[in-house]
Amino acid sequence: MIRNVHERVINAPLESLGVLLDALGQKGDRLWPSRYWPPMVLDRPLALGADGGHDDIHYYVSEYEPGQRVRFTFHPRTGIIGAHELSLDALDEERTRIRHVLIGRTRGAMRVMFPVMVEPLHDAVVEDLFDNAERETTGSVARPATWGPRVRLLRRLAGGR
Repeated sequence: MIRNVHERVINAPLESLGVLLDALGQKGDRLWPSRYWPPMVLDRPLALGADGGHDDIHYYVSEYEPGQRVRFTFHPRTGIIGAHELSLDALDEERTRIRHVLIGRTRGAMRVMFPVMVEPLHDAVVEDLFDNAERETTGSVARPATWGPRVRLLRRLAGGR
């Protein structure tokens, strides 16, 4: 069973982060870290049923609360039975918690690939996404994420992407 949780408190109001969330997977997306990673692409604006993914990870929007939360359910061919969710929670007028949760179970080759390759890369993507959220809403990143040796090696083996 997978339960992978990332969260960060950003010194910005919920509304400013919500604008970024609502543009996820679209042209001009400033949240997804496509500078370093394969872009998230959806077949239409963020809405129930929007379909897409990034690289070989495919999913569709199964729940959506504009400006607050989106849940993506994995397509079975991905090898993960479950979902991942990005949510925003206002802590007060000027602070928002951004959280990413991946819950599911693996099957087939993903049973080996997830802990060895997918999870460390996933963790790096999420932290880079949080850096983008913080930079876009505050102008800087207090503690930028760094890639460990395993992530750098996996990226090199995958040709930099």
